[in-house]
Amino acid sequence: MARRSKDEVRDFALGRVIAIVNDKGGVGKTSIAANLGGQFAGAGYRCLLIDLNRQANLADDLGYRGTDVDDQGAGLLGSVLAGTPLVPAPNVRPQLDVVCGGARLEDLTPVMVSRLQHHGRKAFRVLGDVLAPVATDYEVVFVDCPPESTILSDLALAASRWVLMPTKSDLGGLVGMGLVAERFTLAREINPRLGLLGVVLFDTGSRSRAIHSEARAAIDRAFGGDSPRFATTIRHAERTAQDARRLGKLAHELEIELAAQPAWWEALRLDIRAPRVSPSAASVAGDYRALGVEVLSALQAAEEAERAGTPGGASAPA
Repeated sequence: MARRSKDEVRDFALGRVIAIVNDKGGVGKTSIAANLGGQFAGAGYRCLLIDLNRQANLADDLGYRGTDVDDQGAGLLGSVLAGTPLVPAPNVRPQLDVVCGGARLEDLTPVMVSRLQHHGRKAFRVLGDVLAPVATDYEVVFVDCPPESTILSDLALAASRWVLMPTKSDLGGLVGMGLVAERFTLAREINPRLGLLGVVLFDTGSRSRAIHSEARAAIDRAFGGDSPRFATTIRHAERTAQDARRLGKLAHELEIELAAQPAWWEALRLDIRAPRVSPSAASVAGDYRALGVEVLSALQAAEEAERAGTPGGASAPA
């Protein structure tokens, strides 16, 4: 059997790395990364989350902010500087590890600016280089990308096999998606395997069919006439989003709490005054389950097409 080249080994290791990216903030990148990672881990998949966000919102969604796990991005920065493999924080949930983000990532941008001046765009390969040695320990890796930071997003795009792009149906989300389409094209110069796994509408009314149709037309304009779009939408549920951040729990974990909490009349009779989990948690958890099934199905279809030597599952902007 022929020995694989160093690049082939790297490509194989990064074959299940998914960058969750949109240049606009507030479109669901962190919520989708946390909830898909948590649900996949709960189903028995070994998952890794990489937080490239200086605000480190994954720490809130998963409830580890301020704990011993939370290194504020120091480990990620150190690995990039030294070129050494990433060291994830283990078992933030069973089967779910995290490479933390945070304030220390402020130093990563000037480091990359300097490297770009000396090495050109190939400098963006560094995140993939330090991720590849550990990526094979996991079945799925999600990279939570920050908004309005082209350098950090380009690091993620150069390390990833796939892009999953959430967007809202408003103008800001769609403009941010269009900007990423441009970054996507540039990233393929150094990462030609990069493909669009799909676009998902986030924080939208579940019955807003006309708005969904308009948003999907905008997606096609940004990424070409037949771009992959997930059928699942993540519904707007403000109270559940607030509960998740307040409690550091994911939608399916809130769903479990919802099932266990006493009926409102029983809580009133027993004088139980603890905040109640919103009933919408079950619906939101169902949305994430449906999206997770679509993501895994898209991965499987794309990988089967790749093994068969036929195109499928990946899309590049027109």
